[in-house]
Amino acid sequence: MLSYRHAFHAGNHADVLKHLVLVQLTRYLGQKDKPYWYIDTHAGAGCYALDSGYAVKLAEYKSGIARLWGRNDLPAALGEYVELVRRINPDRVLRAYPGSPYFALWTMREQDRLRLFELHSRDARLLKENFLDAGKQVIIEPTDGFVGLKALLPPPPRRALVLIDPSYEDKQDYEQVFHSLKEALTRFPGGTYALWYPQLTRLDAHELPQRLKRLPAKSWLHVALRVNTPAKDGFGMHGSGMFILNPPWTLHATLQEVMPYLVEVLGLDAGAGFTLEQQEA
Repeated sequence: MLSYRHAFHAGNHADVLKHLVLVQLTRYLGQKDKPYWYIDTHAGAGCYALDSGYAVKLAEYKSGIARLWGRNDLPAALGEYVELVRRINPDRVLRAYPGSPYFALWTMREQDRLRLFELHSRDARLLKENFLDAGKQVIIEPTDGFVGLKALLPPPPRRALVLIDPSYEDKQDYEQVFHSLKEALTRFPGGTYALWYPQLTRLDAHELPQRLKRLPAKSWLHVALRVNTPAKDGFGMHGSGMFILNPPWTLHATLQEVMPYLVEVLGLDAGAGFTLEQQEA
């Protein structure tokens, strides 16, 4: 489905959770001297305006990053994430929001590499424009990330973080992410895989985390943020989750501190809450 544009949703509660986790993953991988690859199967445009264009129509960032922007009581991990958003808003006025590739690039080292896939033709062009000055560290391919991922595993340094973040507008995405992760674990069982998914009333979304727990990974971590009670008509996203295969051992403790804070600050009604569970190796 090529109608989806992430610009409508940039900086919302789902982006807050996704990018908070992403920064923790890249920081952990960077603690070892050996290089690693960051592979993004659905990289988007790379950067999004919040004060014009698509983002203004829904203004979802107002119930996401905007609620954290001026606070001085952020837990350390959230503070690091917000500081990275400030890199693209140097005057401290929230006008733009970086996509996942920028969070990865800003937390990586010179020896690490980014491989970015984006199938939407316009977003792929914007992505290339946004990373013109990145040099050889970033390679962008305007193609299907699910297909591209197969050709990259295992990566030459034998260390990698793979982010899979489709729109799920096409119901086939639920099957695609499951089978892609299953095959990826066969090709490269030691990689770290981070999957984002929406919390919706539809059965596919509800069952996805349970299916992922049955994948042949040594360990996994599942975190989800619910910001409101599901709508009675079943419309809309009431939260989102991240499912990480082979996560850092430090991630669970970090999220134990951060998730209650996010529920308090981003929650919209009494139905707000979070899930945090793991299976250790």
